[in-house]
Amino acid sequence: MQRTQKWRKRAVLFGLTAMLTILLSGCGGEANPKDKTAAAEPTSRQYYIFDTVVNIKLYEDPKGEEHLDHIDAMLKTLDEELSRTLETSQLYKVNQEAGVEAVEVSEDTIEVLKRSLNYAKETDGLFDPTVGGLVDLWDIGHEDAHVPAPEDLQRELSLVGYQNVVMDETKRTIFLKTPGMILDLGGIGKGYAADKIAAYLREEGVKSALVDLGGSSIIVVGSKPNGDDWIVGLQDPDSSRGTTMGTIRLNDQVINTSGVYERYFVEDGVMYHHILDPRTGAPAQNELKSVTILTDNATDADALSTVVFVMGLEKGMEFVENYNEVTEALFITKDDKIYVTSGLKDQFKVTNELYTLIQE
Repeated sequence: MQRTQKWRKRAVLFGLTAMLTILLSGCGGEANPKDKTAAAEPTSRQYYIFDTVVNIKLYEDPKGEEHLDHIDAMLKTLDEELSRTLETSQLYKVNQEAGVEAVEVSEDTIEVLKRSLNYAKETDGLFDPTVGGLVDLWDIGHEDAHVPAPEDLQRELSLVGYQNVVMDETKRTIFLKTPGMILDLGGIGKGYAADKIAAYLREEGVKSALVDLGGSSIIVVGSKPNGDDWIVGLQDPDSSRGTTMGTIRLNDQVINTSGVYERYFVEDGVMYHHILDPRTGAPAQNELKSVTILTDNATDADALSTVVFVMGLEKGMEFVENYNEVTEALFITKDDKIYVTSGLKDQFKVTNELYTLIQE
């Protein structure tokens, strides 16, 4: 059966920026009527943070509304701390004072930056939180997205360098050495927020919950109410929203996908996706269409799905295999082949005949 590259057809529909890449099945009205998950309506709420819609569902939680109110306040605080675009946020002030003076920030902001810098060091800069200027320049996902002029690209690329970020944990201050440098903590900010939500729910004794960040990252707290694993469907990168190419079983875990089809634009017949390579300042070019990370915390998953995509198949596979014992990855290549790390083989199932799982 021959595949058509549907992104080429969809590309004319500019603004298709929040494509659902991971679809949750086995809950709500779509589940078996005998399934306890289907019978019990969850307490749910939708939030908006870091340009992402967050949906949370709490199952069999008598204090559900109280818990969701607390999460609402938690997310508003994090947005006021970590947002790059909110003019009243701590991070916005840090960027405004680049090359001028250090800015005092919260413990959360210090923690997110600390982890970002650790990822940068572990990956030799393939993950770099100082790419904010490049993100603004390309503006992918917004109406002004365009291929920048070479001189503009070089200017912003010269400002990238995590080594020029000075963090004082004792004083809780951040200083950007280079004027014009823009710190962007969005690479793990959503994951960090999701981890705080999950930790809070576990502390409150919630046994079954879903935290869905824009459809590209899902945290499951515990199992389904009936004790079964959750089943997550992975979006087919070349098909319309809701068409899956495989499923993964989850229990008290996190899954995160980065793909070329999430946010992109087309200029002169060329597709430009949102995953930037800090070395070139341009969208990463390799054989991959998407990378999915499965692990025990959303902060790692958020960072790794991006940086492993930039690494490409061979180096990315090796990096994840050696990262830790709880992290696994799934790679989809442009020729519709699927590669998974060793620990994921029993959890993943191909459901679309157009894809081939490569067993190595």
